[in-house]
Amino acid sequence: MLHLENRVAVVFGLANKRSIAFAIAQKLHAAGCKLAVTYQNERMKLEADSLLADLPGAESFQCDVSSDAEIERLFAQLKERFGKLHVLVHSVAYAPAEDLKKDFSQTSREGFRITHDVSVYSLIAVSCAAAPLMTEGGSILTMTYYGAEKVVPHYKVMGVAKAALEATVRYLAHDLGRYNIRVNAISAGPIKTLAARGIGALGDMLKYHEERAPLHRNTEQAEVGGVAAFLASDLASGVTGEVIYVDSGYNIIGF
Repeated sequence: MLHLENRVAVVFGLANKRSIAFAIAQKLHAAGCKLAVTYQNERMKLEADSLLADLPGAESFQCDVSSDAEIERLFAQLKERFGKLHVLVHSVAYAPAEDLKKDFSQTSREGFRITHDVSVYSLIAVSCAAAPLMTEGGSILTMTYYGAEKVVPHYKVMGVAKAALEATVRYLAHDLGRYNIRVNAISAGPIKTLAARGIGALGDMLKYHEERAPLHRNTEQAEVGGVAAFLASDLASGVTGEVIYVDSGYNIIGF
């Protein structure tokens, strides 16, 4: 069991009980973290608050990561409430549905902009806002996928955004390392979450992944949560700028 008592974590992207962010929040909570979770808008507040019953002591805050004003307000609230921050989990990604239905070459300019703003730039924005609160050092985590490296049918513009996200992890790790803040990404295998259902042929992806991965099974949310807790802990004190795969070994297979 990892011990993260007296540490404060903020988790972005905790949408429902099947979300990867929820699995990460559970592992951090079990390790002793004080938790702040965010919801996008008032409509999402009820869902977020319903999850707090499984995370005793956790608190929820509104933050739309596409709004600089809301990010600024959130971190002012976190500073007032907790004083310091040790862990930030960025499990946020979005692409307009219409751009996931077209061929990648037909991606709209606006769809490309929105996808990168929400899925990539938001990591920069929340990391910069979090850094002044990480006075004792910190760990920043984001979620990526193998579609950042290889063409995955149906992943389209999100694959390009994940490639940009992985590069962003490396550049942030370089900039924030002087403050003892580590930045890493977890590349999870396909998981049946609400967000993943927006990607076409998810069932085929899961079937193929199970057949081809060395462990011959799909990835569980809790497995991703466990690696996130490790990266949040002092056991990973020398790990930064990395993409850690939690995909049953699928990424090592050539054909």
